[in-house]
Amino acid sequence: MVISPFAPSPYVLPDPKTFDDLDEHEGLVAIGADLSPQTLLDAYQKGLFPWFNEGDPICWWSPNPRCIIEPQHFTPHKTLVRTAKKNQYTLTLSGAFPEVIAACAAPRVYADSTWISPAIQAGYTALFGAGFAHSVEVWNTKNKLVGGLYGVQLGGAFFGESMFSRETDVSKLAFWFLMRLCAHSGFAWVDCQLENSHLMSLGAQLISRNDFLNDKLPTALQQPVPDWTPLKSLRLNSGALVEADLFRLNRTL
Repeated sequence: MVISPFAPSPYVLPDPKTFDDLDEHEGLVAIGADLSPQTLLDAYQKGLFPWFNEGDPICWWSPNPRCIIEPQHFTPHKTLVRTAKKNQYTLTLSGAFPEVIAACAAPRVYADSTWISPAIQAGYTALFGAGFAHSVEVWNTKNKLVGGLYGVQLGGAFFGESMFSRETDVSKLAFWFLMRLCAHSGFAWVDCQLENSHLMSLGAQLISRNDFLNDKLPTALQQPVPDWTPLKSLRLNSGALVEADLFRLNRTL
């Protein structure tokens, strides 16, 4: 059970396990509520996540199938390993969360609009402040933020939300770091929510909604919360990603 520091949400989101016809609605469970940190916490514990277009009402989803990736089985492509070994980038954990989520919200070349609204950013930044959300940052040799990702961490589960990249392959470096971190922490899976070709190329897999809601999610939520605080002091050269003892705290980089 997740212990929340926030006041209770005035909204009660439905439990997707009580629905028989979700597939008829493509996994849409509810419309409305708000994006306060407590509502978000309640949603993730039920296997829901918000996703909607700018200007539309808030929509809460539990898709079938669900896209996940098992971090202990993640294998980076050879080209990514070569990029990492060049040591042209530095990686940090939760060192610039507001900047990462703002970068993820910026328009992409393939879309002018974004679903990461100011309310989304405020809600997840509040989760970050309470220790329930984390980011991975990638910095170039000029110490400019050029890539990263963010997501929600509850118990032994990480729910990936979005990533961005301003240079080739840097979001993949952030993803590799996340895989190493979650494997190090004993996480059996990372939630990728919805299938896309990029995620599948990284080794993601599809499982049924029933498996996610009734087995994987409750098991992960019962796991103890890892303490990632000491790791926030690390600034890792990208080449360290290939090392077996990536997260030793006495490294000199």
